[in-house]
Amino acid sequence: MSEQQPGAGAAEGSGTGPGFRAGFVSFVGRPNAGKSTLTNALVGEKVAITSPQPQTTRRAIRGIVHRPDGQLIIVDTPGIHRPRTLLGERLNALVEATLGDVDVIGFCVPANEKLGPGDRFINERLDDFPRARKVAILTKVDGAARGEVIDQLARLGALREWDAVVPVSSMTRDRLDVLSGVLLGLMPESPPLYGDAQTTDESEDDRIAELIREAALEGAREELPHSLAATVDDREERESRDGRPGLLEIYASIYVERDSQKGIVIGRGGARLRDVGERARREIEALLGRRVYLSLRVKVLKEWQRDPKALGRLGFE
Repeated sequence: MSEQQPGAGAAEGSGTGPGFRAGFVSFVGRPNAGKSTLTNALVGEKVAITSPQPQTTRRAIRGIVHRPDGQLIIVDTPGIHRPRTLLGERLNALVEATLGDVDVIGFCVPANEKLGPGDRFINERLDDFPRARKVAILTKVDGAARGEVIDQLARLGALREWDAVVPVSSMTRDRLDVLSGVLLGLMPESPPLYGDAQTTDESEDDRIAELIREAALEGAREELPHSLAATVDDREERESRDGRPGLLEIYASIYVERDSQKGIVIGRGGARLRDVGERARREIEALLGRRVYLSLRVKVLKEWQRDPKALGRLGFE
């Protein structure tokens, strides 16, 4: 990925002097290690949805961090896991392709949780990507005692020889500047790869669909999280008034795999779907900076995680 051309939108005025660096980093770690939250904190805005549910991230989402001395492109990928469906296989293939091409892999481990089999499994997998430099990132230090942080740093140090080990907190922003400086120092010298104002290469519709899925994931139980998908089907602009943009109407669908799941998403009397729509609408308005009318429909797409045509329809090629 470090060879991507500036055609993605490098703008005039970006720093291009001697020593300017740019490159790609991907964060790995078990579920709830804080990967997407860290991505958002470094970028300075929400480019990746977050949820306590495993395998929340399903796309290679690029968040762009701008510094006077360089540019970090963070590729937030699905977690490394043992796949159970065709979707899982495709997500793993996406992870393999991404990690094989980035300049740095950041291994995220929470400061307040002991290292487990999942952490050791991922650490072993890092050997499959010799091209990338390896950085250990101790996340959630705001939720750990000083002794816990010191012990966890020692455990990380025993796993392998890292290019760097950095403790951070995404919530308090503690040492985020240190982490971005360390990551940038491991990147190759390069002109900017994206324009000064660009914070992600995700399309607006994709970001909206992800915010809808994030709202639907909240409070979801059992197998439902893995069966949820969302798409934006249509957008309509209402006429502007008094020089202000008119209301933006967004028509979107939430997909599940079975009729019983449809009932769960809708809830008694439609209460849960209304709540999902309200939470998603607030996030979408914050993203777009304007008023939005959001219409949601829940549709059943039988066993879509295992159906190649359905996966293609939902954007998982």
